[in-house]
Amino acid sequence: MDLYKISLVILANLIPTLEQLGGIPLGISLGLNPLLTLLVCLCVNSLLFFPVYFGLEFFYEKFFSKIKLFRKYLKKVRREGKPYVEKYGVLGITLYISLPSPFTGTYTGSMLAWLLDLDWKKGFIAIFLGSLIGNLIILGSTLGIFEAIKLLIR
Repeated sequence: MDLYKISLVILANLIPTLEQLGGIPLGISLGLNPLLTLLVCLCVNSLLFFPVYFGLEFFYEKFFSKIKLFRKYLKKVRREGKPYVEKYGVLGITLYISLPSPFTGTYTGSMLAWLLDLDWKKGFIAIFLGSLIGNLIILGSTLGIFEAIKLLIR
């Protein structure tokens, strides 16, 4: 097992907007086992929930609330994500983050759970499920792309 390559995948997953959208293709392109790559990305993305959710809980009033751009971003997150939660309950967060695209990943979903004052346990389950679905979509897409490239090279 190559810890350097796994570390790169972890780092890619920690970058907001990149997350598993970059981590899975990176891991596959580095030659890591696809299942290992999926598990690393799922763990990192799911566990990101805790520092984001509780970081906002503890530091929003003292620090983050003073940053205008951050307040504006949170307002956008609430506006875009709230309809999902109103329609589907906590699973709305799962749906919101499951389709891979920038600005609808684990960071945003965790912020949404905090903004809507959801119980952290339910929020975490929603993030885990959304990350799992998103990871599976990205893994399937990535493997499809690499298989297509292999066919073209032959």
